[in-house]
Amino acid sequence: MTKSVDEIIREAIEQGKFNNLPNQGKKLDLSNYFDTPEDLRIGYSVLKSGDYVPEEVLILKEIGELKEQLGITHDEAQKKKLLKAIQQKQLAYNLLIERFKRHSKI
Repeated sequence: MTKSVDEIIREAIEQGKFNNLPNQGKKLDLSNYFDTPEDLRIGYSVLKSGDYVPEEVLILKEIGELKEQLGITHDEAQKKKLLKAIQQKQLAYNLLIERFKRHSKI
């Protein structure tokens, strides 16, 4: 005879399998989940749980970090290098987005 889900969960609780879980006792923030379009939620949820970060997000993060460095740098040569790196990252981002747009039209 198979056990119901309720029985399995109850046994796991009794055995302490849910003790010391990450974020235990903290309120779940589901705003990002519900802000995501309904047809994309499951896919994005799977990617997030697998710690996958899309390439375009990584590039935007790198651009942000370079801009922060630019804001605190006083050396003109370093500023030029940072500006060039920002432009290259921005170009890579724009090309990636353009490629996505072209593929989505197909």
